[in-house]
Amino acid sequence: MPMDSGLRSFIVEGRELLDDMEKALLSMRDGDADPETVNAIFRAAHTIKGSAGLFGLERLIAFTHVVESVLELVRNDALRLQAELVSLLLACHDHIAGLLDGVEAHGTDRDAAPVESGLPLLAALQAYLPPDAAAGTGMAVREADAESFERIGDPVAHGDAWHISLRFGPEVLKNGMDPLSFLRYLGTIGSIVDIITLHSAIPAPAEMDPELCYLGFEIAFKSDADKTVIESVFEFVRDDCKIHILPPRSRTSEYIRLIRDAADDHTRLGEMLTRCGTLTQFELDDALRFQAESAPVQPLGAILVDHGLVMPPVVAAALDKQKMVRSTKCAEASSIRVDADKLDRLINLVGELIVASASTNLIARNAQHLALRESSAILSGLVEEVRNSALQLRMVKIGASFNRFQRVVRDVSAELGKEIELLTSGEGTELDKTVVEKIADPLTHLVRNAMDHGIEPAAVRAARGKPAKGTIRLNAYHDAGTVVIEVNDDGGGLDRDKIRAKAIACGLLEPSRQLSDAELHKLIFEPGFSTAAAVTSLSGRGVGMDVVKRNIVALRGAVSLKSAPGKGTTVVVRLPLTLAIINGFMVEVGTSVFVIPLDAIEECLAFSAEPGHDYARLRGDVLPLIRLRGQFGIKGLPERRESIVVVRCAGLRAGLVVDKLLGEFQTVIKPLAKMFNQVKCISGSTILGSGEVALILDVPALVQRADREAAALAAPDAFAVLAD
Repeated sequence: MPMDSGLRSFIVEGRELLDDMEKALLSMRDGDADPETVNAIFRAAHTIKGSAGLFGLERLIAFTHVVESVLELVRNDALRLQAELVSLLLACHDHIAGLLDGVEAHGTDRDAAPVESGLPLLAALQAYLPPDAAAGTGMAVREADAESFERIGDPVAHGDAWHISLRFGPEVLKNGMDPLSFLRYLGTIGSIVDIITLHSAIPAPAEMDPELCYLGFEIAFKSDADKTVIESVFEFVRDDCKIHILPPRSRTSEYIRLIRDAADDHTRLGEMLTRCGTLTQFELDDALRFQAESAPVQPLGAILVDHGLVMPPVVAAALDKQKMVRSTKCAEASSIRVDADKLDRLINLVGELIVASASTNLIARNAQHLALRESSAILSGLVEEVRNSALQLRMVKIGASFNRFQRVVRDVSAELGKEIELLTSGEGTELDKTVVEKIADPLTHLVRNAMDHGIEPAAVRAARGKPAKGTIRLNAYHDAGTVVIEVNDDGGGLDRDKIRAKAIACGLLEPSRQLSDAELHKLIFEPGFSTAAAVTSLSGRGVGMDVVKRNIVALRGAVSLKSAPGKGTTVVVRLPLTLAIINGFMVEVGTSVFVIPLDAIEECLAFSAEPGHDYARLRGDVLPLIRLRGQFGIKGLPERRESIVVVRCAGLRAGLVVDKLLGEFQTVIKPLAKMFNQVKCISGSTILGSGEVALILDVPALVQRADREAAALAAPDAFAVLAD
């Protein structure tokens, strides 16, 4: 069934609160319960429960209330948050997430399967609670509190009657007011079904003043009038008497419903209570005066309950509503949610705008019309600003993805019987939202693989002089227009002999062939390759690392690894910042135009050397050269004076030899068709202002190719010398 926007927002916010709750739980160690962290967990559960009440999600309310009760004991230092309880609360977190999934799918939390799966968790939570603790929902507890208010008469017969507690002031008679006249007028807007006259204040006859009033009344009053109308009956004696008007029991739930359904434009407690009708303006003003005069200042809600002006469950509902509205407004003030499809549509339109702007620039240059060229230049600047702003909308921090691995490490390490700690850095590194979403699964496999294959058992680590606790590090940083993510473990490293033996057994390697460490490590990414001794739930089937590589390559990324025996392994994933639009630099070779990502370029140099020179010396360093004409089989003779574009990637440099430098170009990335997937050193294409297609160079692939060739340097006379 379709969800309204309010319920959808609740689900989104609920999941964010669950993420905060999980992060806080995972940050705790055995018995190490920081008060602020405990409060954060409690607030998450409390807010979810309160917000669920707005939509009548009773089962979600009931479950989170028990979780909240246990957390309340922890907050009050009545219960220690040990590892077993943390594990239980994490399981409760998963159950609440399942209930939210059910609400998203069905619009309600009444799906039997999730509810039944929570019964063992409820039983485990009850073991931490006192025997007489309420295990129901928070609302059930609060409505039970309301029954402590004394009402006169038959509670069944008068359950829908107002209760008016009336104490006339002693001077009321002197002011010319007749108490009985107010009772008679009260009968005109309803019926008095029961009344008790209180005369305990009457003194002895000798001391009694006939002009003073000593009477009070407890009245059961049935009426359809609201509280303000009933209070107005006593308007003329309001300053000379004490009046408490309690609503019928049946109206308590109505007030709570009105508060929950009220608009979010009023967040003050008094305003919410007067708008729903449970509190009159006179009562509110009186309570505010009392609050201003009290020292120390008391909360308004406590004053209203202590003075018998409002039922405790109604005040509690108003406070919950207040918290929810304030948290929602804070979130709305800092950010706005936009559907991903709308954002993708915007990026596509910006891409088309860039292509159209490039075409306009070309026409302006060819027309040699000064005013048109100036206007085109202004348009290009505005388009570039729009492009940058649009791309920033898609950029998100990778820290949110890193945080989810805390749970993965905790659960998998417990399953493996290993003690493993996850350390993260570079959480503020930003990259495209699409890239973040698609890299999550490959990173999960790399982390699990590091725990299973990389980190040794505690006994083995102790024998090698290592700490019993293994460490996995996730690090992210920007490098040459790309984002680099490193997954490092301090385990035993890759076993060269085991990899070689497995490769020979699988037919991936001839027994007589010798491979370098880098070449041997690449075999790990071959389909079906696994060195696990047995098939487990984590590994051993040979499915995983090849999929990791395939998914990363599909994102125009690259993956490599480094390993040192006994010290550990580092997997390096290199990804583009965005999949949509980049700043590029156009070069020409023959009649072909190529685009180089601008962030990967260090400098451009004039070059003149014999065609046989494949290396150059640049300020004393060896610079491998890649002639794009030969790389892509472009026919024709090179220009008499060529140029070199110096590019860098992963700490390596190479020089791309081209015919002409055409300048910067805003590049809209268009994917290549499937038939070109096997083309090396090309990462995509773009459309020029002339309508022609230019290919985007894959700088990491080109630099790696140059690095491999540099391993077998040519003779010294094959070097060209570049002038500084």
